[in-house]
Amino acid sequence: MFKSKVKWAALGGLVLSFLSLLAHLLLAKYSSADLVRYSAMTAFSEDLNLGVAGKQGAVSRKLWKKVKSLESLQPYAIPRSIYPVPIEKNNGFIYAKIYGGFEKVKASICDLVTISRLLNATLVIPEIQESARSRGISSKFKSFSYLYNDEQFIAALKKDIIIVKSLPSELKEARKRKQFPTFKPKRSASPNFYLREVLPKLKNAKVIGLVLTDGGCLQSILPPKLAEYQRLRCRVAFHALQFRPEILALGRLMVERLQSSGQPYVAFHPGLMRDILAYHGCAEIFQDIHTELIQYRRAQMIKLGIINDELSIDSYIRKRNGSCPLMPEEVGLLLRAIGYPPATRIYLAGSETFGGQRVLIPLRAMYANLVDRTSLCSKQELMNLVGPETPLPLYPFQAPPAKSTEQLKKEWDQAGPRPRPLPPPPGRPIYQHEKEGWYGWITEKDLEPDPSPVDLRMQAHRLLWDALDYVVSLEADAYFPGFSNDGSGWPDFSGLVMGHRLYEMASARTYRPDRKYLAELLNSTSEHLYYPKHNWTLSVRKHLNNSLGEEGLMRGLRESKPLSFLSHPIPECSCRNSKGPETQPLYEGEDKCPKWMVDKLTAKENTANNENEPQEDETDEAEVDSENGGDNTDSAPSLEQDEEMDPDD
Repeated sequence: MFKSKVKWAALGGLVLSFLSLLAHLLLAKYSSADLVRYSAMTAFSEDLNLGVAGKQGAVSRKLWKKVKSLESLQPYAIPRSIYPVPIEKNNGFIYAKIYGGFEKVKASICDLVTISRLLNATLVIPEIQESARSRGISSKFKSFSYLYNDEQFIAALKKDIIIVKSLPSELKEARKRKQFPTFKPKRSASPNFYLREVLPKLKNAKVIGLVLTDGGCLQSILPPKLAEYQRLRCRVAFHALQFRPEILALGRLMVERLQSSGQPYVAFHPGLMRDILAYHGCAEIFQDIHTELIQYRRAQMIKLGIINDELSIDSYIRKRNGSCPLMPEEVGLLLRAIGYPPATRIYLAGSETFGGQRVLIPLRAMYANLVDRTSLCSKQELMNLVGPETPLPLYPFQAPPAKSTEQLKKEWDQAGPRPRPLPPPPGRPIYQHEKEGWYGWITEKDLEPDPSPVDLRMQAHRLLWDALDYVVSLEADAYFPGFSNDGSGWPDFSGLVMGHRLYEMASARTYRPDRKYLAELLNSTSEHLYYPKHNWTLSVRKHLNNSLGEEGLMRGLRESKPLSFLSHPIPECSCRNSKGPETQPLYEGEDKCPKWMVDKLTAKENTANNENEPQEDETDEAEVDSENGGDNTDSAPSLEQDEEMDPDD
């Protein structure tokens, strides 16, 4: 009897094991991208204990609060002098082709509008070549409307310039025959160049073409008498250039998912892009094939005259000079030093992270809630954004065709007198991963192949992914750039985001680190990166918290603005709220906000104070330290226990 019970129990265990295995297999087979997305949000909930009320104390709230010294800066890009409305009878039409990624497109469009106003010309909506020359892009969009809302663009600038969607029909044919002069201006071209060289030809031909490849066509800093043109740049970049509705809707949905249950998040853009790394000679901070890829691109730049330097240079010297980006691991250590706990939500922006997931492993180990667009959106949501496209062949690279039996026999008969050598073994199959992407050409050829249809389509998609990341980064509670103001003169993603945040909400927490200073700090504790001394932690906090306020702005005024106006659009596009806290003007010639704006801000502030009365946290920081032991040794203190140094103290 006992043996029969044991047999039945064993049989029952086997059946349960089989059913469990079957359930797991079915779950793995039928799970979709939506389940992955929701699992990410569930991980947020578990890690951050969203159900625990009052989890964040006074120390944690300091990590997210506004920078008090910048609260009086308000966006103000409205014309402040006599500003005539454009008329239809002007000097002619300007059409343009823009080459480059998201950053170059945005900066170039702003310069184009400014030049059109300067030359009193009608602007034809420019062609974005990253989408126009890509094959199989959805027929729903043209090149400009693939990224931006063209109707909003035209309506928002109707008091600045006249914008049309295409040239008149009689001029289109002449353009196809290349009867109009075309210019390829530098990104540092001066207003005098356009007034002296371009304007006479525009008046004569009535149409000119511009080809923009450098991410701009007008110098960053203009003379004081052209201050209204700087404000026009701001109106274009921050008001007229709105993404198409589908991009905005999905971007805001991603922000809602990140801020679920009222939780804040940090946006981080690594800035690891192949062109930038090659320009600055940062090949040696990578390994294996990535170093070869950077060096190959650097050799191309030297050949084209973009770089006047040697091919092989010491990347570590460049890094100590602040010319190379902060690696994700280093950014994770800096965020730990500031005091962000391991459960902090971090959004990884950027359509290209050179080095792939390998370089993100240390950061993900420190911050498990590191997510990107693929974690927050389902595949279907991203595909809906792209729209219906012409399918491309899945395997463009195919193995050599197999020889027939007759061909093999003929080759054997013609091989010569016996004894013959054995025939060569059959060729092994050529796998997809050996032919696609970087590995395919760098292991077989010395020259990089021309972009394939798949590559061209990916370049167009990157415009959309960068647009989504721009929306999420702009709305982030804190923003940390891995690489900005690199000195190349090309517009960069972080610079555009930081400039937009400075214009729209100057008091938001936007870190503006000095990479050279941080490189020295990181080198000083290279042997104890994960267990630094407390003084090192305090030095990092002091520098990064100071970078949030006036110190960071002054560095941006010296270093960023001469290269990119959109990265530092103040004081031309801002005003000072006179009813705010008493602060000394940061810039020469700062304007005070008009009375109507001050009254509006005051009413808004009073409404917010009435609706949301602040709940003071009575917990004393000393009590927090005592609860956690209050041990200040040279070893790294617990990050949740560290007192965050506030720049406003």
